[in-house]
Amino acid sequence: MWPYHPELLAKPVPRYTSYPTAVEFHGGVNADEYVRALYDIRSGTPLSLYVHIPYCQSICWYCGCNTGAAGKTQRLTAYLDALESEIALAGRLLSGRGKIRRIAFGGGSPNAITTVEFVRLLDRIITIFDAGTPEISVELDPRGFSKEWASTMAAADVRRVSLGVQTFAPHVQEAIGRVQPLADIEKSVSALRLRGIEAINFDLMYGLPNQSLRDLNETLAQAIHLEPSQISLFGYAHMPEMIPRQRRIDGNSLPNAELRFAQSAMGYEQLTKAGYVAIGFDHFALPTDALAIAAAEGRVHRNFQGFTDDPNDVLLGFGASAISSLPGLLVQNEKNVGRYRSMVSSEKVAAVRGVALNDEAQKRRTIISSLLCQGRVDDDALDMLAEPGILDVFESKGLISQRDGALFITGAGRPYARHIASLFDQFRTAHEAKDTNHPVPVQRAISV
Repeated sequence: MWPYHPELLAKPVPRYTSYPTAVEFHGGVNADEYVRALYDIRSGTPLSLYVHIPYCQSICWYCGCNTGAAGKTQRLTAYLDALESEIALAGRLLSGRGKIRRIAFGGGSPNAITTVEFVRLLDRIITIFDAGTPEISVELDPRGFSKEWASTMAAADVRRVSLGVQTFAPHVQEAIGRVQPLADIEKSVSALRLRGIEAINFDLMYGLPNQSLRDLNETLAQAIHLEPSQISLFGYAHMPEMIPRQRRIDGNSLPNAELRFAQSAMGYEQLTKAGYVAIGFDHFALPTDALAIAAAEGRVHRNFQGFTDDPNDVLLGFGASAISSLPGLLVQNEKNVGRYRSMVSSEKVAAVRGVALNDEAQKRRTIISSLLCQGRVDDDALDMLAEPGILDVFESKGLISQRDGALFITGAGRPYARHIASLFDQFRTAHEAKDTNHPVPVQRAISV
């Protein structure tokens, strides 16, 4: 179905959960710029919040997120105290400006803390920001899920729950250090639906160790049978030199590039045949889901959680390593939990690195987002290309087309969307023009 062009796929490119990517963040943009940006927020501005819980009850070997083992209770308690302090400080800086529309809890695993701690944290957020009834979403680890958590989600009026499934194949689960029987996922889904929570996401992965096409086929079939409203199908990025826990995965057991491509293509075909709408390059949603509706109306955006229907221009991140996105500014909190706790306990803003966006960067961000989310840009975007004819190879292979004053990514070009978008990335193209023998570090995923 999709043409395989290994020479194009060989070039590493970012996932573009932000532009500029986290690779471009630096210490010259930090707390001072963040505070000024908060002061610039006007009354009534719609805001989204991201709350990071960097702990899990057990650590999966494949995971590239900023998370550690929950361990001792006092470790979690100290972190939650610091998190509340940071949130309270932001509340004082905002002084009632802005209106909280969405709150997302991620990690790690938010259910690494207790239900009582979760309710307390949410209550503090609602109180500090006078948030009213925002749309709330929570990432949960099925291995630590319970009826108590399902009841808590319903009582807290959580609208959407994301479950980390990854794979249903037992031998692949063992190879990535995440053993969770199918029955556990079925019980989690049933418990949520019984309490009225229908918006359920599954995170699945391809390119895993010992994972065959048949393994992925069966995982997809089982996922489709459970009918989650959204499915994300991510490609595993093996970077043991950067992520020590991945050293437990045997690199020789990973699918090669051609098999990875075939797995991705099969995922697209199987999910769309089952009635899911393809959104971007790795998200799928049932036609009745909010994301699919937003896609049909051209309202899909991309942020640190992936493709989303969240329309808000301001996203405030709380917790160690969390990233905030404001007009003209991206900033990231201190990653080290100990240093993060020390900063916020001293009434200091935790932002330590970031990047400011000038007019050109903001235009490039819009172009890249439009290509990834809508699959098109107007022809005037071509003025931002590093050199004439750089798109020719993609057009000659039928991966893009130009008509009616616009550039389109074709159906065949969907798996190459990030590669096409990277041609508008001034940091990638400038570096390649300077030295093609030393590739730029790649933002495989944001560690939040």
